[in-house]
Amino acid sequence: MAQFQSLIWIMNLAIILTLLNIQHSIACGRAEYRIGVECCPMCSPGNRIHKHCTEFTSTSCAPCTDSTFLDEPNGLTACILCTNCDPGFGLKVKQPCRPSSDTVCGTLEGFYCLDPTKDGCRAAQRHSSCKPGQYISHTGTTSTDTECSDCTGDTYSNGSLTSCQPHTECDTLKLQQIKTGTHWSDSECGPQTSHSIAVIISAVVLVVVVVLAVIAAVTAVAIRRKRKGPISERIFPETQSPTEIQASRTFIRTNTNEIL
Repeated sequence: MAQFQSLIWIMNLAIILTLLNIQHSIACGRAEYRIGVECCPMCSPGNRIHKHCTEFTSTSCAPCTDSTFLDEPNGLTACILCTNCDPGFGLKVKQPCRPSSDTVCGTLEGFYCLDPTKDGCRAAQRHSSCKPGQYISHTGTTSTDTECSDCTGDTYSNGSLTSCQPHTECDTLKLQQIKTGTHWSDSECGPQTSHSIAVIISAVVLVVVVVLAVIAAVTAVAIRRKRKGPISERIFPETQSPTEIQASRTFIRTNTNEIL
């Protein structure tokens, strides 16, 4: 009889243990979490566990505060720290952090996203700058970098233009080209003063030459006349005496009359 009672006691214990194992093996519901043998209700998004449930009480929840959040139903006792949108990584706040949602970061102006998320970005990089002699063929966006292309022909760009510009034609503006254009700089024009000055200088030089020539000619004639002197001085040099001069004059008159 005693053996029979012991057998019944062992069987009851086995049944109890089996039931306990079955209870432990039963999964909690989707909106529950397990604490010991209890399946406690989860806290809603934006809240954390303040006190776990017991056999007689339900879960106690508390809201997330101080830049923390929980975006799903949970059985956590602490909220998650909100993401910081660091300008050093080219980020800015697109949507602020709330108790039930994390901060959403976007890209700063002039940056594009390197590590995109579902609604935002985790890291960004500044758009590339085109070099002088190149133009922006595709402007950078929040998700793509800038694309550059080289200028060709008689065009130029300083690197900030969306298309290469033709060189200025100085002739069409009635100006003189001072500097030839390159792929990174425009032609430089200035007033057409060089040609006018050349014409004026040439005219002045010509007038001066003519005046000098006239002066030289007049001077030469005057010098020649001065050297030759009057006819009487050439015929009767100063070295002759008055008597010789008078005799020479008489001789000349006599011969002249005979000839006539």
